[in-house]
Amino acid sequence: MVWPSAPVSSDLMLAERLVLALLLSGLIGLERELHRTSVGLRTHALVGTLAALFMTLAEVMIERFGARSSVIKLDPLAVLGATVSGISFLGAGAIIASSTTERRQSLTSAASILGSAGVGLCCGLERYLLGAVLTALLLLVLHGFRVVEVRLLRTHDPEAPDRHPDPPEC
Repeated sequence: MVWPSAPVSSDLMLAERLVLALLLSGLIGLERELHRTSVGLRTHALVGTLAALFMTLAEVMIERFGARSSVIKLDPLAVLGATVSGISFLGAGAIIASSTTERRQSLTSAASILGSAGVGLCCGLERYLLGAVLTALLLLVLHGFRVVEVRLLRTHDPEAPDRHPDPPEC
């Protein structure tokens, strides 16, 4: 039996989406890794890459089966919704697994996991600029807002114990 196959060039073009999702979501994971969170580089890179894969496969399935079958209903919004639900479940697990002292950091990690999925979905839809902008915004929030938060907390209550490490030198 001969298996039907897409041209290699077509697969390479689809793989481009996965590679970019890996790189962009990996940047988010690297930031989390540098701040020693429980959810770091590998998790974010996997989440972003898999989200891109799911969206890419949805497109391939629509191209392949969409016009031929009245029985199979293909809905890319269902893929997007299922991806977001699945990643949210993963984020909830990260929160539940954390101790009460790490809860705030775990909430941020859960949100960053969802952000990595968003980056992957953008790449899966070939919205590379949108994925890059989302990555930059997430890094701004994760890194830049940390500096602002530390300085504001110290300004409001100089006698309070230091709840955050010193911000990195910029």
